[in-house]
Amino acid sequence: MAAEADTRYDVLVLGEVLVEIHAGTALREAADGTPARISYSGDALNAAAAAAAAGARTALLAVIGDDELGVPLLNRAAGLGVDVSHVRRAPHPNGAYLLCADTDGDREFVYWRTRSAGSTLGPRHIASWHELLTRCGALVTSGITGALSPSSRDAVLAAARLVHGAGGHLTYDPNFRSRLTGRDEARELLARIAPLTGLLKTSCPADAQALVGTADPRTAAARCRALGARTVAVTAGAGRLLLDDGTWAVYHAVPGNPEPVDATGAGDCFTGTTTARLVLGDTLADAVAYGAAAASLSVSGRGGTGRVPAFSETAALAASHRRAPSRGSGPSRTAGE
Repeated sequence: MAAEADTRYDVLVLGEVLVEIHAGTALREAADGTPARISYSGDALNAAAAAAAAGARTALLAVIGDDELGVPLLNRAAGLGVDVSHVRRAPHPNGAYLLCADTDGDREFVYWRTRSAGSTLGPRHIASWHELLTRCGALVTSGITGALSPSSRDAVLAAARLVHGAGGHLTYDPNFRSRLTGRDEARELLARIAPLTGLLKTSCPADAQALVGTADPRTAAARCRALGARTVAVTAGAGRLLLDDGTWAVYHAVPGNPEPVDATGAGDCFTGTTTARLVLGDTLADAVAYGAAAASLSVSGRGGTGRVPAFSETAALAASHRRAPSRGSGPSRTAGE
């Protein structure tokens, strides 16, 4: 572990990497002979790729399988600029999922995760990454990772506490998936993680309705902050992003994409980009603007890592929208301030 002790990363991403099978038609219409395309995704890989593209030195902390797709998976991650030298292997298959083109953010995917390598993530892995976690600028992780298994849940909490205790930044996305976990379990994990976060990114109404009982973005942000989150970003459909930093809850202009192909991974692209830019010294407002721009560009590709924009593209798009009028009813002072 000596080499790991000497290494510092701007961003570490803890979570699951998946084999992605992209069907050429709606899943309910898939028939014998339907063409499909293999790629690699998962919220951790999506966020890590975005962070690396945004200029951060980024490493993936994950467990992958020893099946035939393990090496191609690692090659794809490395090709996206992500350091995979700390990834662990396990004698289990890699998780996979089937999806079709998704331009509006629906999450009608079919997953194969039972006894996957990713689900074996546990506290022993966190212990092996101790030096990395206590020396990094930021950690990105999610509720999906915490829902994979009881050991994965313990790993997420252990990693979050290590980073927070060392003074690092934690970004957390609840990413609630009803097929993966129950509301009570997801709410409990959110309540334990929120006080450790520098940025909590959630979606409304999907996450917010399930986890904090509201379909209103402002109320969702306020309830997440009441759990202890320092700053909350709420994505509320195309073109709407609410940022609540504890003083003001403000809607930010989000660039539109005139030719969307697939919204898979757009939220992960936002969290990875925003976290990277925060660690690299940008203001919160600028980092969020870059995250929104990168997410918008990302929907031009198929799959979670089908379009990872270069930061030059992201910065140019963000700059062109800085004076765009925000949606919503404008800023409001956060309750209690």
